[in-house]
Amino acid sequence: MISQQIAQRWPSALPYWQLARMDKPIGSLLLLWPTWCALWLAAEGWPGFHLFIVFTLGVILMRAAGCAVNDFADRKIDAHVKRTAERPLATGALAPKSALVLFAGLSLSAFLLVLTTNTLTVLLSFLALALAFGYPFAKRHTHLPQMVLGAAFSMGIPMAFAAVSREVPAEAWLLYTANLIWTLCYDTFYGMVDRDDDLRIGVKSTAILFGEMDRVITGALQVMVLIALLLMGARFSLGAFYYLALLPISGLFIYQQWLIRERAREGCFQAFINNNWVGFALFAGISLHFLLN
Repeated sequence: MISQQIAQRWPSALPYWQLARMDKPIGSLLLLWPTWCALWLAAEGWPGFHLFIVFTLGVILMRAAGCAVNDFADRKIDAHVKRTAERPLATGALAPKSALVLFAGLSLSAFLLVLTTNTLTVLLSFLALALAFGYPFAKRHTHLPQMVLGAAFSMGIPMAFAAVSREVPAEAWLLYTANLIWTLCYDTFYGMVDRDDDLRIGVKSTAILFGEMDRVITGALQVMVLIALLLMGARFSLGAFYYLALLPISGLFIYQQWLIRERAREGCFQAFINNNWVGFALFAGISLHFLLN
């Protein structure tokens, strides 16, 4: 709906909107859920209006920046992949330098938000920026670009703890680890959508690396996520609402395995999208714990 309004009122802005993936909010949501979880855990409840706005807007801006630099890196590849053939750089709607300018502008905007926090959070933001910029190029050199993406998608967690308490406690890295493994899993589902195209053009991914073991390995990764979340619950002394949230998360993981059973493009993409509910369930369990205890 918003994309249609932009196309009607500001048609020249539409390619930039699409380049930033504002028309596809799933990536922002998958970043927001663990970041909000970290904020609530660090603050033991509502983190305050200031930090909530800083991290919510910061996540949205940096996800958009990451999409811009990703499309710059993939500008010669996207036209040959069914899912990405209509992206603005692939169609020629925007010049490659436009993606770099957008990346710089969005990154600067996010950095200005971070400057309202503290020194440790600012320092961690440089690592987050390096990971966001480096991920798109990792797929040229390793079959594990999803690991780089997981590290990038998880940087909001230590930054949230740093912003609240000016330190990153050891237990925060349990959430970081759980989120990294979770990202590795759901982005493998995403990679399975493009696997045939990626094999043809020589792009690397865990979906290609895992091969026929993809279902077994992603299932094992999901079990590892659940173990990390159980350990996290114990370390943060979380109560019944948190542990009850792990039940629908387990059910969603089983459902995702069912969706990818035939390795069809649509099923794998739906398994990827379904992880939005995993993030929601985790945040609901954490926020209800602090709200009702």
